[in-house]
Formats: sequence, structure tokens, C-alpha cells
Amino acid sequence: MLNLVRTRTQLRSNRSMPLVGMDYADPKKKNNFFSRHEPGVTHVLVTGGAGYIGSHAALRLLKDSYRVTIVDNLSRGNLGAVMILQELFPEPGRFQFIYADLGDAKVVHKIFSQNAFDAVMHFAAVAYVGESTLDPLKYYHNITSNTLTVLEAMATRGVPTLIYSSTCATYGEPEEMPITEETPQLPINPYGKAKKMAEDIILDFHKNSNMSVMILRYFNVIGSDPNGRLGEAPRPELREHGRISGACFDAARGIIPGLKVRGTDYKTADGTCIRDYIDVTDLVDAHVKALEKARPGKVGIYNVGTGRGRSVKEFVEACKVATGVPIKVEFLPRRPGDYAEVYSDPTKIRNELNWTAKYTDLQQSLQIAWRWQKSHLNGYSLSVATS
Repeated sequence: MLNLVRTRTQLRSNRSMPLVGMDYADPKKKNNFFSRHEPGVTHVLVTGGAGYIGSHAALRLLKDSYRVTIVDNLSRGNLGAVMILQELFPEPGRFQFIYADLGDAKVVHKIFSQNAFDAVMHFAAVAYVGESTLDPLKYYHNITSNTLTVLEAMATRGVPTLIYSSTCATYGEPEEMPITEETPQLPINPYGKAKKMAEDIILDFHKNSNMSVMILRYFNVIGSDPNGRLGEAPRPELREHGRISGACFDAARGIIPGLKVRGTDYKTADGTCIRDYIDVTDLVDAHVKALEKARPGKVGIYNVGTGRGRSVKEFVEACKVATGVPIKVEFLPRRPGDYAEVYSDPTKIRNELNWTAKYTDLQQSLQIAWRWQKSHLNGYSLSVATS
């Protein structure tokens, strides 16, 4: 048995773990599959791949026989998720993890010089609306500046394809629903503004580039791997800013005394916010389809959602049923930076990428995620078996 490494200091000192460290990607080493292009093999860099969405995307890519490199600084991600991926795909040339911060341009360029990437799925980002209003500079550095660094490295090394993880928060609070890709982008919080700035940088660069670019603006992500291998395990200190599903599960487990619903006076049917909840399995499917459909010199911008809005009260009731726990709910004033109603029109992605959401049963998605939560009471800090 091998205990998961949780801290950066431990991570640096644990040299016995072959998946950790840039020396693992050294092109001078014999039989380093990651440093060369191979016919019929697509090597995808997944930034933020130790995080909730990124790890699920890496799992799907590996299942589909892509070669995958994850780069993550583990500030929000989990090494445990990386170790599970390594155990599932131990074959040489399938998967590697590089512990690095995208804010360090020299390190980023070194990673790109030592690896032959065919595409980048750029997930790495801090992603809490409430936190962004309290610490906006963190968000502009982490999202906008780091995306610029990744894009510069891609341009320098000639990496041809970028799949960019964006958000419906770039639209702000539109006057008309549902949201289409033509809806004006008027973000109202630093998270949405930072993502839009990153989109603008990508699109401006693309005007004089032959790079393939796919920008996916997704809505509220829920669920977990149906086979129970991966789940969502946010940092305990970030629970206050986290997803509503995480808060519901924490309340069901008794970690917190109850669920705090912020805002009951919105102009909606029951006074709470309306959101479009997209299952993470559907979301990563959209990324794979975007990668498959990417073409040189072309840009694709797509909303990724179900096309149906659900209120926070509806969500809470579904969570009560999914967990079997009568969760206590406390209603509080609005959270700064939030908006009343947001749901997507997924027509464009259905027509152009042949993608549509399949996991649309809210209660079922929550039940699947709840099973993972119950079997991982300490998140990824449980011991895992190694061969």
C-alpha cells in the first residue's frame, strides 16, 4: 500500500514516484515516447488534469487510446486522481504527470520543448465566482496570464490544436434566455471577465495563425465517473466558495450543519437562481468531440449545457432524494457576483459536433456522485494499492 502524497514538500521529496517530476519527460532518455510524435498517436497535454473536470477528461482520453500528459501544480487538484490514472494505464507511453505551475513561463516553455504535444486541453484555472470577487488579481493571473503563457508556448513549438475550457460566466446576466453563442458577453464578476479576456487573447492570436481552436463555454458541472474511479474532492478551506453539489454532500455527511442557499429574491419562479446543470461525463464527451472535429485554421465556439434550467431549490430537493438525507437548508442574502438565470441553447454543438447531453437526470447524476463521496470520505487521501 502507498499513501497518497498531499503536500508540495512531500511531493518534491518523494523521488521514488516515477510519475512525478520533469526529469520523467527528459527527451534524452531512451524510449521516451512523450518526446516524439508517432503516426496514429495523438499526444494531448491536459493542463489542470489533477482537478475535477481535468481528471475526468484525462480518463476519457486514455480510455480512447490518446497519449496523455497532465501538468498541474496541485493547488486545487488531487495527486490521488493522478495516481488512479497511472494505475489504470501503466503501459509505457500512455500517461505521465508533470508537477509544474503554469505561472512560471520558463518551466512551461521547457515542458513544451521536452514533449511532442499534438493538442492542448487547457482546464487549469481557479474557478469560484465568490472567491473571484474577493481576490480578483488571483483570477486575472491564474486564468488570463497563464493562458497567454500556454498559448505562447504552443505557438513557439508549433502545437496545432487548442481546446479551451471557458464558461457561461463570460455572458454575465443576459436579458434573453436561452443563451446562444451569439449572446453578448458582458461578464459581471472577475472569474467571467478573466475567462473572456483569455478568449479574446486566443481569438486575436488566431487571426494570424493556422492553429485549430475550440472554445467550450460550459455551464454548471455536476456528477462523477459512473464507474466510481474519480470524483470531486475540493479543498476543505474552499467549501464556502465551492459547487452547490459539494455543499449538499457536505451537509448530507454532517461535515457542515446544513446547506446555505444564497439568494431567494431573484425574479424566478421560486426566487432562487436558475442554472443549467451538465454532467461531467457529458462535458468531457464534448471535449473529445471538439478535439476530433478541430480543423487547421478554424475556430469553433460552443455552449455545453443541457438546454434546461433548474432552480437551486429544485437542485436541493433532488440532492435530498439522491442522498436519502433530510438536509437542513438556511436561506441567506445573495452572493456578490451571482446572476438570476442562466441556461444554454445547445443547438450549435448538436448540429456541428453531433453532441448532445445524455446524462440529464439530475437525481441520477447526484446519486452517482454521492456513491463516490460515501466511498471516499476523506477524498483522495485514502491509501491506494500499487502493483
